[in-house]
Amino acid sequence: MDTKRVAVGKILTTHGHRGEVKIWPWTDFPQRFRPGTKLWLRSRQGSERVTITSSRPHGRHLILKFAEIPDMAAAERLRNAILEVDPWEVEPLPPGRYYVFQLIDCEVFTVEGEFLGKLKDVQKTGANDVFVVVTREGREILLPALKKVVKEIDIHKKIIKVKLLPGLLD
Repeated sequence: MDTKRVAVGKILTTHGHRGEVKIWPWTDFPQRFRPGTKLWLRSRQGSERVTITSSRPHGRHLILKFAEIPDMAAAERLRNAILEVDPWEVEPLPPGRYYVFQLIDCEVFTVEGEFLGKLKDVQKTGANDVFVVVTREGREILLPALKKVVKEIDIHKKIIKVKLLPGLLD
């Protein structure tokens, strides 16, 4: 079974000569990178499982050491590799909060029951996120991800119910 993994960071460069790497974390949970944690490392050579043996902050980045990477030469091949976890390994979120990967492909309905389409993307705009819903005809509907619009999310049934504001479908 091919499971779509969730990206949690990117290896930027090597750090020192002992095989450490500097990463850019793509998560709000830096504890995700604690020693003993297993991650998938996706690079040009494919995917491999790695285990973190040490982790420390370095400005906005982190310095990681993997058990499987003994030296700088081995670490050098990891430059630009993506660090991933399986979907069931993500850090839990508080109630009412969702990861984007949980929302993608949800069917979107109005609160009255009209099918609008499937959620294909979530755009970060600064003020609020925007749900990109694609209709059966291939048209995009942009819905602000606001409480007054998004009324219900059921990630287990993959359904989102929305209340359309005047002009949203124009």
